[in-house]
Amino acid sequence: MLVHIVADYGPTGDLAFAEVVQRIKLHLPDAEPVLTPVPAFATLAAGFCIAQLGLNDAPAGTIIYHNVAPRQDVEEAREANAGERLAFARLPTGVRVIGVNAGYAFSFVRDAAEELRWAAVPAAGSQFRSRDLFPQAAAAIALGHPDALAETIEPGQTPAVPEDAIAYIDGYGNLKTTMRADAQRFAAGAPVRLRIGGHEHKATAGDGTFSVTHGQLAFAPGSSGWTDRMGSETRWMEIFLRGGNAWETFQRPGIGDQVEVLD
Repeated sequence: MLVHIVADYGPTGDLAFAEVVQRIKLHLPDAEPVLTPVPAFATLAAGFCIAQLGLNDAPAGTIIYHNVAPRQDVEEAREANAGERLAFARLPTGVRVIGVNAGYAFSFVRDAAEELRWAAVPAAGSQFRSRDLFPQAAAAIALGHPDALAETIEPGQTPAVPEDAIAYIDGYGNLKTTMRADAQRFAAGAPVRLRIGGHEHKATAGDGTFSVTHGQLAFAPGSSGWTDRMGSETRWMEIFLRGGNAWETFQRPGIGDQVEVLD
């Protein structure tokens, strides 16, 4: 059973990843964990990864277990380390998603999901809930226990995907955005100006291929995207510097930073 673990614990060699894998294997001995780290508290990046992994073809039985829980649902002091509730989504691909409904974690899959429900597990009781409380609940859901799920998550309890934002930064420094490719008005090869956080650079609109020259900044449909349950394809615009690092070029912007396309 393939189990993607998407979390903000730090690098994949961090102790937290090891502890969570150990606990998941305790309850799901056949689990084959794959670790995907995202920046601290970056629910938008987590949500992007969840959709990219969950809405594309995957082996039967695949589970995405995620935990990016900034505990920002309330600002007051918390009793027993309470935080955002554990949720569950069943996607059209058959992939099951289990994780806290924090920020934008479920935003990319909320409309595509065939089932979106709360998990029947307390939201409080441990500082490290994704190790101490959630793996057993995830295993119960994975094994189809009838009492593992609670009520349906109502519309409005998961926010929409924010527009024109950086959603993910890959290892090459490519900036994956929440700008839909089919909404762009620029022809391939047209010059564009991009601004992120006060830093502005010229780029070339592309068609998703390496049609720009070495050292040239491109604004083009990227490699990330998926098809929803109605068969509609979504592709996202990406900013990349051929032979370089777009993230460095724009002075290391953060997840959620706005991208402006200037005329």
